[in-house]
Amino acid sequence: MSGDDQRDYDGYARLGLDRTGQAEAFDAIGDRYDEAFPHKEGQLDSGAWLARTLPPGSRVLDLGCGTGIPTARQLAEAGHDVVGVDISSGMLALARANVPGAHFVEADLATLRDGRLGSFDGVAAFFTLLMLPRPEIPHALRMLHGLLRPGGLLALSMVEADVDDFSMPFLGHSIRVSGYLRDELRQVVCEAGFEVAGESSPAYAPASTDVPPEIQLFFNLRRA
Repeated sequence: MSGDDQRDYDGYARLGLDRTGQAEAFDAIGDRYDEAFPHKEGQLDSGAWLARTLPPGSRVLDLGCGTGIPTARQLAEAGHDVVGVDISSGMLALARANVPGAHFVEADLATLRDGRLGSFDGVAAFFTLLMLPRPEIPHALRMLHGLLRPGGLLALSMVEADVDDFSMPFLGHSIRVSGYLRDELRQVVCEAGFEVAGESSPAYAPASTDVPPEIQLFFNLRRA
């Protein structure tokens, strides 16, 4: 990350106060998240691409790992060295029980820009960056680019929506989300230094009536 990018990111990272509220919401939601989203075919497919495309025993970051299901477990069962990161201590407690072979760290993604967790061969970021204000997302993508080794892979998903820091009800709590339309997201990831190896946009209807149906965007990316 360049000096200018670092200064910009530091400025946007002050919005992490909002993410503290997000952490409290997910602490309270706990394993109800997996109950509300029981079918994760798009995420499983993208996670499988990451698991099989990386060399055996790769070091992989699961950013916004939640309960560890399905992605941290999927990657660990494929023989990779998995580091899961989340801001919710409650989610991490579930993840440690669900995937004892992985290593989990409580952290805001903005604090990872110092490289304290080292470098990675791959990153999974499923529905994680949508929790950021939209101006912060390109900086976060460039940070992930910097954490990846040359040729490293990023499995990324967002919900397709033209919104910025939009407050919405979610499983009895309020969270703030951002999104892009598909062509815009493709442009943002390419400008952050990634090549698109594959993409899909499945429709998804959560089990909970508290969460509306959505179009999910999955991008399989390679560090250019």
